[in-house]
Amino acid sequence: MAHIDTLKRARILATIGPATDDPEVLEKVIRAGVNACRLNFSHGSYEERLEQIDNIRAIERRLNRHIPILQDLQGPKIRLGQLKDNMEYHIEEGQELGLTYGIEHDGGNNLPSQYDLSDKCAPGDRIFLFDGKIRTIVQRVEGKTVWVKVMNKGTVISRKAINLPDMRSGNAPVLTEKDMEDLEWSFDKDIDYTALSFVHHADDVKKLREIIRNHGSDRKIIVKLETRTGADPENLEAIVKEADGVMVARGDLAVEAGPEIVPVVERDIIRLCQKHCKLCIVATQMLGSMVDNPEPTRAEINDVATAYIEGADAVMLSDETAMGKYPVEAVTIMAKTLRYAQEHVGVYDLYDRNPTDETNGAIADAAIVMADELEADAIVVESGSDKLTRSISIQRPTMPILSVAPTSRMANRLSLLFGVRAFTSPDGKSDDILNDLMTTNFFGDTKARVVLATPDSVRLVKLSR
Repeated sequence: MAHIDTLKRARILATIGPATDDPEVLEKVIRAGVNACRLNFSHGSYEERLEQIDNIRAIERRLNRHIPILQDLQGPKIRLGQLKDNMEYHIEEGQELGLTYGIEHDGGNNLPSQYDLSDKCAPGDRIFLFDGKIRTIVQRVEGKTVWVKVMNKGTVISRKAINLPDMRSGNAPVLTEKDMEDLEWSFDKDIDYTALSFVHHADDVKKLREIIRNHGSDRKIIVKLETRTGADPENLEAIVKEADGVMVARGDLAVEAGPEIVPVVERDIIRLCQKHCKLCIVATQMLGSMVDNPEPTRAEINDVATAYIEGADAVMLSDETAMGKYPVEAVTIMAKTLRYAQEHVGVYDLYDRNPTDETNGAIADAAIVMADELEADAIVVESGSDKLTRSISIQRPTMPILSVAPTSRMANRLSLLFGVRAFTSPDGKSDDILNDLMTTNFFGDTKARVVLATPDSVRLVKLSR
């Protein structure tokens, strides 16, 4: 059991992939500071997913921790197909390229696309390849082939993303056939959250919620904000209110809507998540240089610390832990950065909240005021639902939140919230848990004081051993 002083309040969500599939490496990154694991359903097989889930749960039991698992649906992400002999295709400025659905690449300038683009764009539209590295303009559409003019030279490889920033949102469904298959497969698996990609409107979230309920599940939904339509102020707040959490997916958002809007949209999303008591994750290239290098850039370190200072619940590693050369080092430096920030800089003052439950909001206010004034070591939450813990966490207290949940599923979900260390107790009581924490020197002294918050009351509890 970690000492109370070593707990970092902001969470780290790490993508699991080839670099972390080995159970020994996976345990190392979790010990280094990973709090939750993301499974990217854009890649890999179901057999690989099962093995990853089993490995995570085995480590969870070994470390006596709760580790939430997030299923990230691919969504209507358009990709290049397989290039001939898996080649690197070099492109020159001014070159004409074709993009054709389903063809077999012969090594020439007509590249395969996994989707039919012919009805999704028109002359003059922009098409970006390889996450925006290659920029093109549509010249003409001939049958199923879209011909484009290349604006800059570069290289593309198989199955890299194609972005159509000028495509109208109504042209593509948010849940694809592949997403539905992945959802169906996942419902009886040990997964805590599902992330919905390329959301445009709140109705997109409602449709997924209905599917989840029809399968008898209460799985929580994290919306990935990565479209220009979704980031529009007319849609953004409604999306946040409908979701259980929001991921600021800055990579596709930058390509789809322009990189200049990302810092402002990131702050708007964090503000709205705080206002409506929702989970918030900042993602994409937090430590991108560490895919190939053992040290991050100073700008990346500043980016991680800024996400903490702005009040995000979690920051996410993608390629850094999925396919990077230095996954353990990336997690270690991210955790060190978050801990240093929490020790030396406070979270920005929160924006006005709009609690969905006024009673829980009032209890949360009272618990935090009491904990601050009495300099309590922690806030302990006993509740049969997650609402009270969320109401306390969203105010970003400076002491840990020890949340007691009646089920492992709820404890897993709570473990992704800012400042929360979750425990499971079938009767929902904290007595045995607190006794164990005192026995294992969690509080580091023979005496400790905690504020106990329940749905009915707030009171001080003195502990000793």
